[in-house]
Amino acid sequence: MTRVVLGSASAGRLSVLRKAGIDPLVVVSGVDEDAVVAALPPDAGPAATTTALAVAKARAVVEGAPADVAADCVVIGCDSMLWRDGVLRGKPVTAEDARLGWTQMAGTSGELFTGHCVIRVLDGTVLGEFAADSRTTVHFGTPSSADLDAYVRSGEPQAVAGGFTIDGRGGWFVDGVTGDPSAVIGIGLPLMRTLFERAGLSLAELWVANPS
Repeated sequence: MTRVVLGSASAGRLSVLRKAGIDPLVVVSGVDEDAVVAALPPDAGPAATTTALAVAKARAVVEGAPADVAADCVVIGCDSMLWRDGVLRGKPVTAEDARLGWTQMAGTSGELFTGHCVIRVLDGTVLGEFAADSRTTVHFGTPSSADLDAYVRSGEPQAVAGGFTIDGRGGWFVDGVTGDPSAVIGIGLPLMRTLFERAGLSLAELWVANPS
């Protein structure tokens, strides 16, 4: 029975997988994201950057997997960033950063890039590594000053890429998305299905092995 391992502390990604019928084993990768980005070429774009981070996270989890998990598992690594005004934006560092970001993006659109990586492990051996990115256009509304202040005080913007999400309080201020909504939360189900298939796995067997 193939165990699904999610190499992420993201509550959003965990929720997406559970609602889609898979309850994964959660193992936080502990990857130094700044070091991964620093090692990339200066001209690495948003797709290459988020995918490199996803791969690094999945590999780190595989390297530290105990023998009973590595006997039969598939490890998922993901990373999301918002591409806006030619700049990749991860989680806002401070509440002030989150408020400024929202002030700048209110009433505009941005592209949310999410890198995905799937590593298939059997009997402690890596059988395959498969990676790809998804991109979704997010159309932002314009929250009132009072609503924005309250949203920033909630702490949610500092916990998510780009300072927003659609499955929490931030959903009130997102007018729509063009593309896969699940990818905006942090893990794109259609793309994951394709990567699982490339790894020789079916949803039918993963649902049985990892019931939510």
